[in-house]
Amino acid sequence: MSRRPAALPLPDPPLRRWFRRRLLDWYRRHGRSLPWRETRDPYRILVSEIMLQQTQVDRVLPKYHEWLERYPTFEALSRADEEEVVRVWYPLGYNIRPRRLHAIARDTVERFGGTLPAEPEALLSFKGIGEYTAGAIRSFAFGQRAAILDTNVARVLYRVFVGDGDASSHAMKRHLWQISWTVLPRRHVYDFNQALMDFGATACTARAPRCDTCPMTRRCRTFVRHGRRTATGRNAGRARS
Repeated sequence: MSRRPAALPLPDPPLRRWFRRRLLDWYRRHGRSLPWRETRDPYRILVSEIMLQQTQVDRVLPKYHEWLERYPTFEALSRADEEEVVRVWYPLGYNIRPRRLHAIARDTVERFGGTLPAEPEALLSFKGIGEYTAGAIRSFAFGQRAAILDTNVARVLYRVFVGDGDASSHAMKRHLWQISWTVLPRRHVYDFNQALMDFGATACTARAPRCDTCPMTRRCRTFVRHGRRTATGRNAGRARS
């Protein structure tokens, strides 16, 4: 009879506290000023999250402002013609994204009177809102305690807390979700999740991580085991920045 593989370990309480303190301190000094961090409007946060999928921040910024001038609310977007919406989206690419955003707007108006729901089950019922986007909306728009895991966050958590194994496997992804929930604080959730994303986008990057100035190196499993060179390997992952 084959044995079930041993469960991967989760960070213990002292390590969680250490990581939170260091990350939040880094964010206070290095966090980026971005327009979607100046609002708690669920629509604007959803727009930013959809735009940022597979797209760098500097490309999103001008389109984000243009989009909100054209479609300031779910109602305005729901009334627009779908092909017009795709044209306005240009040149961000991945045109399934504006179509999904348009469908979410229509669904929000039809089912919820133009107000995006805060409940996780309701958010996940929208085609185009997955586990990460639902967590981001809950955390950034509604102030709820919700974990996130995009490619940047997964890279940070994998490097700091795992450091070995196939980072792209389904089992590892589920484990990284567990880590994201485990390290999530009870307070300052908004700043913590924004910090995770910024840290992955600007410090713990896929191809040129700034290990020399990283506040996590002393207890980063990847750095301790392999040094900086591993960060350029196949498990590093690329994401928005």
